[in-house]
Amino acid sequence: MRRSAAIEWLARALAILGGLVLVVITLLIVVSITGRGLVRQGLGPIPGDFELVEAMTAFAVFSFLPWCQLQRAHATVDVFTSFFPDRINRVIDLLAELLMTLVMILLAWRLWYGMMDKIRYQETTFILQFPVWWGFAAAMCAIVIGVIVSVYMTIVRAQEAFAGESQFAPTKGGDAS
Repeated sequence: MRRSAAIEWLARALAILGGLVLVVITLLIVVSITGRGLVRQGLGPIPGDFELVEAMTAFAVFSFLPWCQLQRAHATVDVFTSFFPDRINRVIDLLAELLMTLVMILLAWRLWYGMMDKIRYQETTFILQFPVWWGFAAAMCAIVIGVIVSVYMTIVRAQEAFAGESQFAPTKGGDAS
C-alpha cells in the first residue's frame, strides 16, 4: 500500500508554511526587542508584537501536527511493546491512531466554537484592534487538515491491522522504505 501523494503534499505544505510562520515570528521578536533596546535612538518596539506572536504561534503549532501524524513522529514509549509480536503492535498502532483522530476532532470542534464565539462578540486585540477570530480561523484551517490526515492514517492503520502487514515498521516510527 502506498501513501496518498495528495495527503502527503498537504501535510508537507502545511508544515513548511508553519515553519515560515515561525521564521516570521522570530524576525518580529528580534526587530521588536532591538527596537526596545534602541529607544534612545528613536526606535521602539513593534506595537502589538505579542498579539501577532500569539495568533501566529497558534497557527504554527497546529500546522505541524498533520506532518507529525503522517510521519509517526509523535512521542512514543515502546519499552514493553518492542517485545510484542508485530500483529499486536499493529493493533496498538491502530488504537493510538484512532485516539489521535478523536483528539484532533475534539480540538477542531472546540476551536470552531471558540472562533464562532469570537466572531459573535466581535472581540478584537487590545493594541492592534484586529479581530481575535482571525487567529482562530488560521488555526482552524490547520486543524482541519490535521483531521483529514489523521482520519486517513486511521484507515491506513486499520488496513494494516486486517492485512497483517505494515506500511511502516510497527512502533518504530518513520517510513519503512
